[in-house]
Amino acid sequence: MPTPADPEHTEEPRVEPTGSVDPITRPADPGGRADGGVDLAGRAGLPGPGGEPDPVRIMASADVDATAAIGAGSTVWHLAQIREDAVLGTGCIIGRGAYVGPAVELGDNVKLQNYALVYEPARLEDGVFIGPAAVLTNDMYPRSIDPEGSLKRVGDWHAQGVTVREGAAVGARAVVVAGITIGRWALVGAGAVVTRDVPDYALVAGVPARRVKWVGRAGVPLVPDQAGSGEEPGEAEDGCTQAVRRWVCPETGARFIEIDETLSEVTPSWSDPSPRRHPA
Repeated sequence: MPTPADPEHTEEPRVEPTGSVDPITRPADPGGRADGGVDLAGRAGLPGPGGEPDPVRIMASADVDATAAIGAGSTVWHLAQIREDAVLGTGCIIGRGAYVGPAVELGDNVKLQNYALVYEPARLEDGVFIGPAAVLTNDMYPRSIDPEGSLKRVGDWHAQGVTVREGAAVGARAVVVAGITIGRWALVGAGAVVTRDVPDYALVAGVPARRVKWVGRAGVPLVPDQAGSGEEPGEAEDGCTQAVRRWVCPETGARFIEIDETLSEVTPSWSDPSPRRHPA
């Protein structure tokens, strides 16, 4: 949900029409990415009631650099800061006091809750959720000074951004260490410290974070698929035995197969004709 305006703040939001040439709403490079990743730039915009793209809403107390590109229909709430050359897709919500570092890329419909900190050069794909006060770091070996005692500057260290793949969510006050990738539709529990990559659909929790369950696109833990074969042996290409398990989402009915700690969706929820099952 968007962060409500606080009673003590009465300033009106800045509303930027998406057709404006203002740098805040300028379209970024519409071309695709050379690395084949999801294109986070040049979004077409969300249609409003009149068919035109929804305007960008920026609260007067927010600090948005003039070179940042904010997608249509996005809202930037009180005291949030968006640094230079950051790119936000359409329909994003940046909560009160949240921070988006220089050249950070956010896809469409990304939510940063209050006081979430996303440091450069992080990359968040479409539909990502970052919970309140969660931190995506960027320095594996942080120091304020170098061995000679001089203050370190930008060129004195190497920033490693966190990548959060489509639909994934990071819970409140979680910390994700620099250079980590959070897989598609994964879920990081509140307060977790993530020190290794998180697989697609994994629910991780704890310090350090470990996988405790699998989740589907609805974020609900998966249950064993009674209609399938449950746990069964399999055979890899090299002739070795593999552990194969089948799972189902009790919320959507989507089915999954797990082979040696890797989960794949085999029946998407939007195409599954079976009735939805809920745990007793």
